Amino acid sequence: MRLTLRRALAVGAMLTVAGVVTPAVAAYSQDDPRSCNDLMGADTPAYVVCHWLAKPEEALGVALFWGADDNANLKEATPSDGQFIDCSAPGSSCPEIEGEEISGDENSPAPDGMEEGGTPECETGQQCSVDGNDLGGDGTPSRSELGGTATPSASSGKTTAAQSFAATAQEVTAAAQTPAGQAVTAAKATGVRVWIDTELADDWKAGATNFAAAVKRIGALAARPEVAGIRFSSQLGYNATFKTDEEITAFVTAASDALRQAAPGKRLGVHTVVPELACGADEACKTEMRKRYPLIVPEKVESLLSAGRVDQLSLDTGLLYGGYETWKINAEKAQRNQWIQVRARSWDVLAQVAAEETGLVGQVTPEKVAARVSTPVMDAAAQQVNLWTRVQTAQGTNRLTAWDELKKLSPIKRRLAAVYNPTVPEKDVTTDLKKIAEVFSQVYLVTA
Repeated sequence: MRLTLRRALAVGAMLTVAGVVTPAVAAYSQDDPRSCNDLMGADTPAYVVCHWLAKPEEALGVALFWGADDNANLKEATPSDGQFIDCSAPGSSCPEIEGEEISGDENSPAPDGMEEGGTPECETGQQCSVDGNDLGGDGTPSRSELGGTATPSASSGKTTAAQSFAATAQEVTAAAQTPAGQAVTAAKATGVRVWIDTELADDWKAGATNFAAAVKRIGALAARPEVAGIRFSSQLGYNATFKTDEEITAFVTAASDALRQAAPGKRLGVHTVVPELACGADEACKTEMRKRYPLIVPEKVESLLSAGRVDQLSLDTGLLYGGYETWKINAEKAQRNQWIQVRARSWDVLAQVAAEETGLVGQVTPEKVAARVSTPVMDAAAQQVNLWTRVQTAQGTNRLTAWDELKKLSPIKRRLAAVYNPTVPEKDVTTDLKKIAEVFSQVYLVTA
């Protein structure tokens, strides 16, 4: 009965979890006997409030109830019978569903003529949906839903629903034999989860043919089950690739729709930087950052997340280490400001948030490693930290050297990912990935 009692105690322990509530809820809890604010640190932001779901003594009572008399109450507890009707049983009466009879269940094969992963067709032959978005009567998506469809034209960035991005079995097999495919195989052997890290923005701007070829190539590479996701753009809105909000929205929409067709079930991500977040409450700083980087202000980045086009947002921390001296914001404060802002905006509800860290290459101190890697996670703002294994500069190549320090962070290993380019290995791809697996649980394989 020890295992059963342990489960009962676990139930009680779960009830002692302290919940985090919004200021609106907490407004009436100043004298609340269930408040556990005294357990939080003095530097906890004011909008974070602690509230007992069950006090420790209450949780103990729950555990004792289920564990009393050799777990008698737990043994006697049974699942609910539920409210189900067997339509095939004698005397049962179930309503008839009007319309054509449908046979089979969720595990039945697809209807004849419908390829797995393909696109459904209307009765007249037009395409009815792209990635679950409704199409108009003429087979084209609503502009309010998509702002474009799946494949861009060379001149305007608009798309057409006719393009298919799904790779054939032969293309998937061929992709596995490429250097990138062999790197995926080597990564799988180490047990790390794999992301494909690529850039589709230039292909999208180059026109439909280039874009379709790039998506099919990446889709074929990502079709393997060991690939968890695809990051399809970096420095989105920060570099000079796009000039307007409309361009960015059209690109992300087209890339997301195409990749979900080419590699269904894979998570999609983008990388960018939001300089304003590091300003904190300094209005002069925020005004200047908005002027310098108009395409990546917080609300515009959030609109991409709200649309459901990406599943992961990687926020670069590079600008935090300089650039804010005018407002007397040092690197530590800039980092703190950024992650407090991210947490306050609840972006983790819209997508997984990752911190992108390029500043740990070269010689670094143990304190710097701990601050830059663990702080975003400990602040409960980023669910993951991506570290570059090498950075090319005008002075040469800087490599990740803090391997021993990173090994000490084993409690958060699952939240650590390496960004690695297999085309320029340190020794060879297999050896490099084995070393990466000692510290990281995930790897982003950079591909062309």
